[in-house]
This record gives sequence, structure tokens and C-alpha cells, in this order.
Amino acid sequence: MTAESTVPSPGAEPREYGSSTVSVITPRGSTDGSGFPATRRPVPHQRVARLALLAVDAGAALLVALALTDARTPWRPLLVAGILLAVVCLNARALLYRPPAVPAVLDELPAVCARVAVGWAVLAAAVAAYSPDHVLSAGTLALGCALQSAASCTGRGAVHWQRRRALLRRPAAALVVGPAATAQRVAAAFLRRPRCGLRPVGVVAGQPAGDEGLPVLTTDEEVRRAIVQNSVQAVLVVGPRTEHAPLLRDLAAAGCVLWLVDAESPSYDRRGERLAGFTCRRMEPAERHEGPHKRALDIAVSGTLLLLVSPLLLVTAVVLRLTEGPGVVFRQERIGKGGRPFTLLKFRTHRPADAHEAATRWSVANEHEMRWFCRFLRRSSLDELLQLWNVLKGDMSLVGPRPERPYFVSKFSDAHPGYGERHRMRTGITGLAQIHGLRGDTSIEDRSRFDNAYIDDWSLWQDICILLRTAVTLVRPTGS
Repeated sequence: MTAESTVPSPGAEPREYGSSTVSVITPRGSTDGSGFPATRRPVPHQRVARLALLAVDAGAALLVALALTDARTPWRPLLVAGILLAVVCLNARALLYRPPAVPAVLDELPAVCARVAVGWAVLAAAVAAYSPDHVLSAGTLALGCALQSAASCTGRGAVHWQRRRALLRRPAAALVVGPAATAQRVAAAFLRRPRCGLRPVGVVAGQPAGDEGLPVLTTDEEVRRAIVQNSVQAVLVVGPRTEHAPLLRDLAAAGCVLWLVDAESPSYDRRGERLAGFTCRRMEPAERHEGPHKRALDIAVSGTLLLLVSPLLLVTAVVLRLTEGPGVVFRQERIGKGGRPFTLLKFRTHRPADAHEAATRWSVANEHEMRWFCRFLRRSSLDELLQLWNVLKGDMSLVGPRPERPYFVSKFSDAHPGYGERHRMRTGITGLAQIHGLRGDTSIEDRSRFDNAYIDDWSLWQDICILLRTAVTLVRPTGS
């Protein structure tokens, strides 16, 4: 499947999902076009809950550590600060300051107690190392773990109880997007369970299914009005996302929280949350923050490789200059992280007829007439070595989705839902799609799926594995 064959001509017709008799008030100051007005997200409540949980854990650790450590210990301030930081950092690592949609202290009890125990073990080891005369006894350790666990869980229970009351008094208005019959069933289930904190107010579907249930919104205009009239803050997505992908992107941009609801079959995915008995996963298409260690790996590896292969780069440049003439370096605008453009570097292995052809044609004309050395560079991917400089500069990463030209980014984003989400992370020289054979003239839909899976499951070890597998496959004549 070629890239060009997968891209239909983008249309500019307004989206319509059918007809509806729903009457909604035209909002004052509503926006025109396909965009939706910004909604007021319940972020402040979540921030208050996070700060309250952090204060509870820090206060419990501070009070218990001060009560049980000897005031005569010279290292006491450092020890108290150590256990405070250890517990808070461990809890943050376990996402214990990211309260779930329906908070419950019993669900957090094992994780909280385990991290308190680790914090006190670190404290005991530090005391034994720096002040053997004041070593903590086994009884002191057990008492400290018990008191701090009890204090943290009691405080967390109070925070969660208050938040559940707030959710019950003021549930967030939500729209249900999907097939009408399934969406009505999911909406009814959420309405029967008000403690989940979401109150469906309408269904967005292609066609109405009967007169029962919530109003069915079938056009963008009706959805826009419903958002303002009901102050919609969340969207429950049932069924395939691809059918309503443009609508979901607009809703997310408007500030709505998107939940993917598994409404048809039992789910064994433990990464989701349980809302009204359904397994729900929050959809977060925001940029992925990979952390400083990924950048450190990029700098170390790209800098080292540039030094090692500099003789090879010089020989390649000389051969290309003698055989192909001037202009051995090919520069082209590509789209990187967050949709920001940058200039990608490669060795020039072909010469397009003009700039328009280079920017808009997937396969360059007369590419089969390249000289043997240029074909060798492309098949071995040696023409990509100059991109190590892009990595060192920070335009790219060693591992990530392959960057594409602006023209094709626009077309692929319209044709393939999820393609734009590839830009949540810095683009790369190689990636999960490439080591699975998705290079050159292959399915854009498959590439997008592998790239987003890489971003969702990213880890530094995964990057190392992809680099090792790329090194093994470099000699294969597949091209890029």
C-alpha cells in the first residue's frame, strides 16, 4: 500500500451526523466554524486535591519522624528531611498525587503503607551509617511505620471523602459519543450511578435511535450549543474513535476531558479506572514529556557516533561530490515535536525536478535511475547519518516517529485519525515502526499505530532495545 493511495482528497464540507429535533439555546459569544468554545475544566478541584494529599503525607512524615527520632542526634534535621523527601517522592512516583475519578482510600492503602515502610528503612540505614550510637530499634521502626501509615491514610480518607461529596453535589456534565443505542445505554448507567461524578446530558451520534433517553446531537452546531448551555466538562467515547476523530479533537481542544469507555465486553486492562461499572481510560493527546535521561542518551550516543563515523561521512561526501556534482547535503523542512518545523539533513541521493516536487511528491520522479553509490546509501540508510547532527542540536531524537514534510503531515492527519498524535514526542532517526519493517512505501495507518504505541509505552529501556535492533537491521536492503 503506497502512501499516496491511502490519502483521499481532503474535503471542506461541514460535518453532519444526521438530523435532530433537539432544541438548544444559541449561546452568547459562540464561535463560528468547526471549533468549539472553551469549557471550564475541573482542574482547580484536582489541584486542590493533589495539594491536600501532598500536605497530608508530608505532615504525617514530619510529625512522626520528629516524635520518634532522638533530639540529641546531630543528623536529626537531615534525617527528618530525608524521610520526608523519600516518602513524598515514592508516592509521586506511584501517581498517588494524581487522584482517580472516584477516590477511595482503601484502594491506596497497600501502596501508601509500602512506601512508608521503605522510607523508614532508608531512615534507619542512614542513622546506622552516620550515627551508630543512635541506631533505631526494631520497635521504633515498627511504631513509626504504623503511626505514619495511620496518619497518612486518615488524612487521605478525609480528602477523598470531601472530594466524593463535591462530585456528588456538583457532577461534571458530559456528552456520550458513539453509536446511539450503545451511547444511550452507557448514559443511563452513568445516570444511575451519580457517585462517579459524571452526569451525561446528551448523546452525539450519526443517527438517532428512538425517542427514549437523552437528546441526540447530530451536528457540530448542536454540540457547540450544548457545550455552552450545560457547561460540558467531559466526553465519554464508546465504540470506535475513528468515526468521530475530528469532533473529538475539537472537544479536547475546547478543554473537555475525554474518557474511552469499554462498553461492549469485559476488559482485563488494569490501567483504566472503573466508572459506573465500565472500564474507562483517560485519553490524553498532550505532548509526552520524556524526561532528561532520554535527551542525555541522545547527546551521548549522537556525539560519540559523530566522532566515530566522521571519516565515513567525509568519504561519502567526497564520493558524492565527484559523482553527483555540488550540493552533497540535502536540506528539507520537516515537522517535529508539537508540530514545530525544523531543517532535516541527509546526504543527497537524488535531485528532484523542483522544490514543489520535493515537498509534495511521495516518490521522486526517475528515482530508479540513481547511480549505484546513491542506491547503496539509501538501501543501507547511510544517507541518514547526517541526522545525528539534528539529534545533537535537539531537533530530533535517536528514537521516535519519523518526521514528515508539512504537506504530507496535513494530508495524513486528515486521512488517518491519530496521525497528529505522533508529534507528542520528539521525532527520531529510527523507531518502533521502522524495526517492524514499516519503512519507505508502506502503510501510513500502520506506521501511525506503531508510533503512538511507542509513545504511550515509552521507556528508556525501550529506546535502547530499538537502537540495538536497528543496528542489527542496518545491513538489510530495505531503504527508508
